[in-house]
Amino acid sequence: MQLYNSLTRKKETFTTVEPNRVKMYTCGPTVYHYAHIGNLRTYIMEDVLDKYLRYLGYDVLRVMNITDVGHLTSDGDTGDDKMLKGAKREHKTVMEIAEFYTDAFFADCEKLHIKRPEVVEPATDCIADFIHVIEKLIETGYAYEAGGNIYFDTSKLEQYYVFHDFKEEDLAVGVREGVEEDGNKHNKADFVLWFTKSKFDDQELKWDSPWGIGYPGWHIECSCISMKYCGETLDLHCGGIDNVFPHHTNEIAQSEAYLGHSWCKHWFHVLHLNTNAGKMSKSSGEFLTVSLLERKGYAPMAYRFFCLQSHYRKSLVFSYENLDNAAQAYQKLVGRIHALLAVQDAVDEAQKETYLAKFREAMDNDLNTAQAVTVLYDVLKADITAATKLACIAEMDRVLDLGLIEAAKCLAEAADESPDIPAEVLELVEARKVARQAKDFAQADVIRAQIQEMGWEIRETRQGTVIEKKS
Repeated sequence: MQLYNSLTRKKETFTTVEPNRVKMYTCGPTVYHYAHIGNLRTYIMEDVLDKYLRYLGYDVLRVMNITDVGHLTSDGDTGDDKMLKGAKREHKTVMEIAEFYTDAFFADCEKLHIKRPEVVEPATDCIADFIHVIEKLIETGYAYEAGGNIYFDTSKLEQYYVFHDFKEEDLAVGVREGVEEDGNKHNKADFVLWFTKSKFDDQELKWDSPWGIGYPGWHIECSCISMKYCGETLDLHCGGIDNVFPHHTNEIAQSEAYLGHSWCKHWFHVLHLNTNAGKMSKSSGEFLTVSLLERKGYAPMAYRFFCLQSHYRKSLVFSYENLDNAAQAYQKLVGRIHALLAVQDAVDEAQKETYLAKFREAMDNDLNTAQAVTVLYDVLKADITAATKLACIAEMDRVLDLGLIEAAKCLAEAADESPDIPAEVLELVEARKVARQAKDFAQADVIRAQIQEMGWEIRETRQGTVIEKKS
């Protein structure tokens, strides 16, 4: 398997420290609000990677943190404390906010067929671990106290900017342009490990420490939670591309300073989901969540399919038109699979292996899900038995996890209730429903005309859509 490594900036043969075992860490959500679909693109692609590694026979241990402590805009103790902001918005405690949005995040994951990691650890459960690591970093000279806070000293490293060849003077003060300088830092790139002096005087979550009552910085939690469950080496670290700097850069700095050796072999980053206005976020434009898409009539699998049709290292542009296309393509795909269910024939094992080899070739080429979906379509077009096609699709969907055969069986059940209606008509009726719910009435009219050309009429009643043979 060739997988792009963000650290070396090239595709490499994926290897592990222990044979056939993958220790995998994925940065989890900050649980102050619902995850938007841009966040969830990253988790979908990480899920596909996880499932493909298991498909190849690896024993995968996947660990994820839950950020339920203050998460600031920068290391300069500036910007919003996201957890506190959520608590004030909803007139709840920080922990009530954390519990509610943790549950909401995993509910969205379930809808999108994103597997829950083996280990999910809230940051608030690991305060003692953070303090232990920080104490050692101070002891070994990699951290210092200034102005009541504990900072990591980046000047002690041979190389700090490991992902990019930055020069320190080329970077904005603190982290981002416009962030005010933190006068406590010895060096511009230093970052906070523990806050005791914060501009947030009403910070709800604070703990006692050797340096006074305070709370951890942004980066220390991922290093500590990873080392707690995966040990001193990590095979694979995943996250969104916006985590590269400063978060993952600082994770490497503090982890390797603490351990005294290299820490993680391979870094996997998913690019942004954009709108026509730019990067998707919670603070700009329409706040796009799975629940909102459902209210507009889109099945969560349509969004997963939309994501898999693009490579994870390419920015993906979201629009309702693009999602409509994905939803319609998914329904047509399910309809074609549904037509195979009634055919009774045998699996040709040789032909099955031919197409599964093509599928593995696509996935082995840097997790090329777009090409893998093309192989799935090639199976449907191939001159092979229906049973062979279904067997191939079932195997591929162990990784893609689009629920294709289950959805086709549901379509078959609907067809059984109306045995005289062809599957192609039912497929078009479902596509028209999606278009109407998305308020794409022009497309709905086009589909209605297609249904009429096939000799059928549809009527909307209080009980639902009625399908009748044209007289």
